[in-house]
Amino acid sequence: MARNKRTAALPEGDDGRTIVDMNVEGMPWYAPKRPGPAGEGGAERPESRMTRAENLMFTWGALKAALLVVGVMCAGMALFVLFCQFVWFK
Repeated sequence: MARNKRTAALPEGDDGRTIVDMNVEGMPWYAPKRPGPAGEGGAERPESRMTRAENLMFTWGALKAALLVVGVMCAGMALFVLFCQFVWFK
């Protein structure tokens, strides 16, 4: 079985398939993909704007997550102070 030129130069174990698209924003070779009509290889993208209700739910969820983290850190600090006061420095 003959190998084509593309796979002839590949190292052993490499079959030439692309696993991850390396077209990453910020790289010198970045080429943004422009959505085209559905018949020209691109699919029409739905509107990606959030509604006011979705925006409020997103903000409230982020606020709850931040308050949970702050609460756990404050509780840990309080427990550390109590440990120092009643056990370590006794």
